[in-house]
Amino acid sequence: MLPSPLRRAFRATLAALALTAAATLTPAAGTAHAATAPSSGWNDYSCKPSAAHPRPVVLVHGTFANSVDNWLGLAPYLVRRGYCVFSLDYGQLPGVPFVHGLGPIEKSAEQLDAYVDEVLAATGAAEADLVGHSQGGMMPRHYLKFLGGADKVNALVGIAPDNHGTTLLGLTALLPYFPGVAHLLNEKTPALADQVAGSPFLTKLNEGGDTVPGVDYTVIATRYDQVVTPYRSQFLDGPRVRNVLLQDLCPLDFSEHVAIGLTDRIVFHEVVNALDPAHATPTTCASVVN
Repeated sequence: MLPSPLRRAFRATLAALALTAAATLTPAAGTAHAATAPSSGWNDYSCKPSAAHPRPVVLVHGTFANSVDNWLGLAPYLVRRGYCVFSLDYGQLPGVPFVHGLGPIEKSAEQLDAYVDEVLAATGAAEADLVGHSQGGMMPRHYLKFLGGADKVNALVGIAPDNHGTTLLGLTALLPYFPGVAHLLNEKTPALADQVAGSPFLTKLNEGGDTVPGVDYTVIATRYDQVVTPYRSQFLDGPRVRNVLLQDLCPLDFSEHVAIGLTDRIVFHEVVNALDPAHATPTTCASVVN
């Protein structure tokens, strides 16, 4: 049993993590309704992909986020460059408004499956590209591997994805010392339990290899990630995989787990490169002004 001061510190750390996530990703007063409304510039079902960008882009938010707040930076960035862009809400829990990605990840992948079908039907495209942040960069791999998504998806771009789970800087290793906490995670927020390194969900997901044939994979990670740790656990192994460390593109970029997905224009530039590799241009610190 851990000493009581350490137990108190651990509880305080968990509370701080939850509050930080909520403060960062929960809509501000007066904007919460946007999570269920079409977003300006994207989620436009009349959008038809162009010859230059023939596939719609589906954005997949992370844990404690939603289809609007997670993409206020990247979605307009892509729309301005001529992409048809769509985003979904998934992993909703009863009585928990505005913040999603909390339900069982297998069920969330089923929601993604249905949503991609809806987008393809509306746009007339044969395939889509997926871009996800955090859980949203990992969850689609279940869709690709087990739900037939590989036949409908050209590329998956993961921004700080927890592909092999997370230790939350080792905090999850302390869960056995706190009876009931692991049960609470499973009962109240199944997606959090699914994302712990070594969980049954992740074991099944990664058995037999990280990738499936026919899909291009890009992972963009930051060495300053404080949520998906160690950061190299985000990287994938397999054919048609490109693993990118943000600091290799710009050593001066100190973005952590949240900023890399929400506001980092250097990352946004690299996402465009992954979506259109035939016309890729170098990503550097100067990409922040592109």
